[in-house]
Amino acid sequence: MYTIEELDKMTIERLMGMQITDEKVYAQYREVMSPLLHEHGGSFKYDFKVSEVLKSPTPEPINRVFLICFPSQEKMDSFFSNDEYLKIKKEFFSPSVGAVTPISIYAR
Repeated sequence: MYTIEELDKMTIERLMGMQITDEKVYAQYREVMSPLLHEHGGSFKYDFKVSEVLKSPTPEPINRVFLICFPSQEKMDSFFSNDEYLKIKKEFFSPSVGAVTPISIYAR
């Protein structure tokens, strides 16, 4: 088990599955949020469009899987709670995403 201080010094990676319902608006979301993501040290390590899910413990559909990374827990929390990000999320993310499935989060 890691302490909060140790986690803050480790890279945090979130593996996510989502159902994208509007590719065009979601692409706008990614374009608009990317500069802010980079300001917080975040990046996408992997990003896949998925055509068929063979097994999932949740009923939510998944057609996109990606790995988003941050240099620390603190940077990740700061990004997702940022007022500018929350406005971007409301305008672009919410109308383009039908389901969000967190698959895993871990520190490296």
